Amino acid sequence: MDLLKDKIKPLYFKYLAAAFGSALISSIYGIVDLAMVGKYQGAEGTAAISLISPVWNVLYSLGLLVGIGGAVLFSALRGESSGNIKRSNEYFAAAVAGGGVLALISWLGLIFFDRQLLLLFGANETLMPLARAYLLPIKFGVPLFIFNQLLSAFLRNDGDPALATKAVLFGGIFNVFGDYFCIFTLDMGIMGAGLATVVGSFFSLVIMLTHFFSRKNTLALVRPQHFFWKLKEIGSTGFSTFFIDVAMGILTVFFNRQVLRYFDTNALAVYGILAYVGTFAQCCAYSAGQAAQPIISVNFGAKNGWRIRETLRYALITIACFSIFWSGLSLAVPNLYIHLLTTPTAALLSIAPTIIRRYGLSFLLLPLNIFSTYYFQALLKRGTSFIVSVARGAVISGILIYLLPAACGADAIWFAMPITELIVAAYASIKMKQYTKELPAERTESP
Repeated sequence: MDLLKDKIKPLYFKYLAAAFGSALISSIYGIVDLAMVGKYQGAEGTAAISLISPVWNVLYSLGLLVGIGGAVLFSALRGESSGNIKRSNEYFAAAVAGGGVLALISWLGLIFFDRQLLLLFGANETLMPLARAYLLPIKFGVPLFIFNQLLSAFLRNDGDPALATKAVLFGGIFNVFGDYFCIFTLDMGIMGAGLATVVGSFFSLVIMLTHFFSRKNTLALVRPQHFFWKLKEIGSTGFSTFFIDVAMGILTVFFNRQVLRYFDTNALAVYGILAYVGTFAQCCAYSAGQAAQPIISVNFGAKNGWRIRETLRYALITIACFSIFWSGLSLAVPNLYIHLLTTPTAALLSIAPTIIRRYGLSFLLLPLNIFSTYYFQALLKRGTSFIVSVARGAVISGILIYLLPAACGADAIWFAMPITELIVAAYASIKMKQYTKELPAERTESP
């Protein structure tokens, strides 16, 4: 695949298929855990899994920080000149080194401070034992989750998106069957879900490493010049994508605390389900961003503005379809999520429709806002990408999560995210239009 010369439509949709498969299966790690633990241990198990979701958000986001940050710079250099192989690989090497340091810090933090973290995330005496049981096997596999995200990003930018998808697909399939075997057959309960997730992630990483023995591979570990400067560039470029996932953890903590303050465990269980549905919607948006990013980054380096515009057009069509699907499903059949992801009770089924329909309005604009951060990153508009991710993920959303229930009543909390997405989408749309107009208009090659 030639990102500078191949026709955009088939190229984009080939990357989209690979990225969508990877993103979808990645979210299955969490959703299958949630569903099977919910069936095994009921609402308390579902609530315990929702408490743990910030851990995943942090681990995955650290992988995206160095993976997407390094891959954007890697591809931009490749687009500038075919002679930039060594310079681009310096960013790959720096990203791997940075990922190793982040993995070590995260590993030690989770081993020694798991109880303190769970208390921070809102765990109580009932949910703490379940949450710690799930995390026990996870502690042994922390680096796997970070390096899976890092390598997936570089494989897509090195012309091998299919292998990244195959690796995540195999790990996801193993996780599905492993969950059932460990939770029910071995009667391990919630701990079995954590074990299956770790083993599935291990197999994914092993498969991705085969890329380095293929003919497609142009990645190499070389000694980077100005190592710390490159790490700074990687961090500043990848921060927005990093913060998107961190923000999910931050928002989960905010919601967990506020929901338990104003409601009960049943409402928290419904929110836990919504958080994982939101993960699916967010992963769909990731796929559009991850499909477009390699094409846009390379062509931005080559100053092929018309190819960027065409890629953007297909990406916007894609995210519109995702928006309609997730918001429509949430409004039309809200209790479907309850039946699929936990053991339905009369209490859950009675409160879920109102909560899901209100919160689900946010899915209408969520894909656009997530995609916009990838678009701004690919154009090296780091500041704008930063504003979108932080405003959406902490500032505006955090203020509304605490302000709305205090000012308008407890039920108003479910409108916090729809209002946040609307405000952020207005800003992101204006900036996307501005930056797209600034791209070179002329064609530098024949289509």
